[in-house]
Amino acid sequence: MLAALGFSTIGLFLLLTMTKRVSVLVALVLLPVLAALVGGFAGGMGEMILAGLTTVAPTGIMIAFAVLYFSLMVDAGLFDPLIRQILRATRNDPARVAVGTAVLTMCVALDGDGASTFLITVSALLPVYKRLGMSPLVLSGTVCLGAGVMNMLPWGGPTVRAMTALKLDSSEVFTPVLPAMACGIVWVLAASYWIGRRERRRLGALTAPGERNAGQNAKRETERQADPYAETPQVEAPQAETPRAAAPVWLTAFNALLTLVLLVALVMEVMPLPVLFALAFALALFVNRPTWEGQQALLEKHAKSVVLVTTMIFAAGVFTGVLTGTKMISEMAEALVSVVPDSLGGHLPPLVAVTGMPLSLAFTPDAYYFGVLPVLSHTAAGFGTDQAEIARAAILGQMTTGFPLSPLTASTFILVGMSGVQLGEHQRFIFRWAFGTTLVMTVAALLTGAISL
Repeated sequence: MLAALGFSTIGLFLLLTMTKRVSVLVALVLLPVLAALVGGFAGGMGEMILAGLTTVAPTGIMIAFAVLYFSLMVDAGLFDPLIRQILRATRNDPARVAVGTAVLTMCVALDGDGASTFLITVSALLPVYKRLGMSPLVLSGTVCLGAGVMNMLPWGGPTVRAMTALKLDSSEVFTPVLPAMACGIVWVLAASYWIGRRERRRLGALTAPGERNAGQNAKRETERQADPYAETPQVEAPQAETPRAAAPVWLTAFNALLTLVLLVALVMEVMPLPVLFALAFALALFVNRPTWEGQQALLEKHAKSVVLVTTMIFAAGVFTGVLTGTKMISEMAEALVSVVPDSLGGHLPPLVAVTGMPLSLAFTPDAYYFGVLPVLSHTAAGFGTDQAEIARAAILGQMTTGFPLSPLTASTFILVGMSGVQLGEHQRFIFRWAFGTTLVMTVAALLTGAISL
C-alpha cells in the first residue's frame, strides 16, 4: 500500500507540475501532506516535515548567500574586463569567437543562475555575431554547452537538488566528479572550436566576401523573424544601459582575489559551504558597499532571486521529509528492485548518467530530482550501490547538459529568444554535442571511480 501511495504521489506531482496546474512549490508542500493523511500518518507528520526542513537548511543557506555573492560581483563589474579581453582575442575569427563564447559563458555561469548567464553572455556577444555574419545558432549552441557543464557546481540547480533530495553534502556528490567536470570543460572547448571551424568554412574569408555574407545573413535573419514560430517567444534584448562607473583598480583586484580564494576554499572544503559563502558575501558587501544605504539597496535588488530559490529548497524538504518518514521511498524502492533484472541492477549509475540528458527534455528539474531520483537511489541501494553514486550520475546528465535545451525550463526561452533562433533548430543543432558532453563526463567518472559500472 505504501509503495502504491508513494508512486501515486510522485505521479500526481509530475502530472500537476508538468501541466502547470499548480506551482512546484505548492505541489511539493501539499501533495506529501495529503499522502500522509491518506496513509494514516497525521500524528507524526509534523515531526517528519520538521526533520526534512532541518536537513535541507544548510543547502538553503548556501544557495542564498551564493546568489547574493555572485550577483554582487556582477554588479561590481568583475567580469567586464574578461568580456573585453575575450572580444579582443577573437580577432574576428569564427573559431575563436565560438571558443571565446564558451569561455565567457563558463565564467559568467559561476553564479549558478542560467537566466543571468544567458542575459549577460548573449547581450555581450550577439552584436559580434551579427557583425561577422555568424549564425545565431552557433551563439545559442556554444552558450548552451558552456552553461550546461558549469551547472554542476555545488550551488547550481542540479547539484543543489540532488543534495537536497538525497540528504547529501557536496563532498559526497560534487567533489568526486571534479575530474569528470574538468573533462567536460575540455570537451566543451574542443566542441566549440570545431563548431566555429565549420562556421568559418561556411563564411569563407572575413574580408570583403565576409562583409557580403554578413549582409546576406542579416537579410535572411530579417525574413525569418517576419514569420516567427509560435512556440518560441521572442524575448526582447535589453536596451543598452548607462555604462557603469569604473570601479577603482584596487576594488576590482580585491573582488578577483576574494572570488579566487572563495573558489579554492569551496573545492578544498576549508569550512562548510554555507559558512564560506556567508563570510565571503558579508566581506564583499562591506568593501563594495560601505554605506548602509548601498548595502540595503543591493539586498533589496536581489531579494526576489534569493526568495524564489530558497523557498523551493525548503518546500523540497517538506516533500522528502514526509516520503522518507512514512517509508514510502523505501517501499517504492523495494517494489522496483523486485522488477528490475539482476543483470541491470548493478549498472544503474552509468544508466542513470546516460539517460539523464534525454530525460531532461521530458522532466522538469524539480520533477526529476525530487520525484524520480529518490526512487532510483533507493532502488540502487537494493543492489548494493551507494546512493551518492546515483546522485553523481544524475548530475552528469539530467538538467546539466540538457537544461539549456529543455522546453520545460524558462531560461531556455531566454537563450533562444535573445539569440533569435527557433527552439527546434536550437535543439537539432546542439543536441548531439550536448549529449557528447554527458558521454565524455560519464566515461571520465567511470575511469576515476566517481561512479561504478
